[in-house]
Order: sequence, then C-alpha cells, then structure tokens
Amino acid sequence: MTTFCGFLLTGILVFVLTGAGFGLHRQRANIDEPRYASQNTMLRPTGYREWIWLSSGLGMSYDTSAAATNNPSFDNVFVNPSAYRSFLETGTWPDKTTLVLEVRGSEGHASINQNGHFQSDLISLEVHVKDEAHFQGKWAFFGFGRSADKATVIPAAASCYSCHEQSGAVDTTFVQFYPTLFEIAKRKGTVKRTE
Repeated sequence: MTTFCGFLLTGILVFVLTGAGFGLHRQRANIDEPRYASQNTMLRPTGYREWIWLSSGLGMSYDTSAAATNNPSFDNVFVNPSAYRSFLETGTWPDKTTLVLEVRGSEGHASINQNGHFQSDLISLEVHVKDEAHFQGKWAFFGFGRSADKATVIPAAASCYSCHEQSGAVDTTFVQFYPTLFEIAKRKGTVKRTE
C-alpha cells in the first residue's frame, strides 16, 4: 500500500532528477558559447576542432595584387554546434555564434606525396563572434596568432569589419564560401550578396 509519505518522496525524487537533467542540458547548451576574460578580451576557443567544419580554402586572398606562392596557406573554418543547428533551421546566425578561422601552412612534396598540397603547421587563429550584449555592432573579430590564450577585440575601424559588412553573403559572414550552408541560405532567402 502506497502511503502519502512514499508518494511525496517519489515526487521529490522525480523533481530533483528532472531538475538535475535540466541543469545538465543547460550546461551542455552553453558549452560552445564564447568565453571572455573581460569586456573586450576573449579566451581562445577550446575544442573548436570538434565543432562543425564548414569549409577549407587554399591560397585565398582578398587582395588582387597578392602574388601566388608555391605553398599557399589553407583556411579551415569551424562554427560552434549550437549556431550551426540554428542556421540549418533559419538560414541566419543566432546570437553567440562563434566562427573560427584556422590558417595553416601547406606542403607539397613530403613522404610519398608527389602532387598537390596537404596541410601543415598552424600559422594563426582568428575568431568572428556574434555577441549582441558585448559588442555595439553585434559582431567582433579577435586574432589569437599561433598560440595566445586570449585576444583583445580588433578595433571596429579595422578593414575586416567593412569588408565583411560589404561582402558577407549572410549578415557579416562569408557563407558564399561554405557550399552546403550557402544552399540553405538561398532556400531560406537570407542571402544579401553573392559575390
């Protein structure tokens, strides 16, 4: 026979377990959000190589006078998983989107490789983050170099802001270089520019 006390204890246990599960879900949901040391100083994203890979470019340059090189750099772009899932649904980036640009060198002839290029050492790490509570323009850039644990926000007067504003296909991001997301943005009608 169930007593009131037993029923009450069962209810409390269910409430506690449900609350613990909710807290764990909330913790997981926030694990890929940007982290800051201060208002304008971001901590280097950890585990970004386990995030969603969007695309890689080889020898890309926005400067028409840039000379070709025998060993062009690779650009690898990763995005935090929660932002990626939101983009799949809406075709836009939510608040707390964190895009990581990993720049790596390239090698041509090594081991058994006779043609083409493969990625080598890390050259630098850059972050493009959307955080409406932290930045007046919603988006900000950070340069971590090769190994810095934290970076100060790049000033809004820097050319990266105007370039992304003018040429970003979705918001201030170069979705035109991420083929699978570009198709989603076109279907959702969120593309503002396609050059």
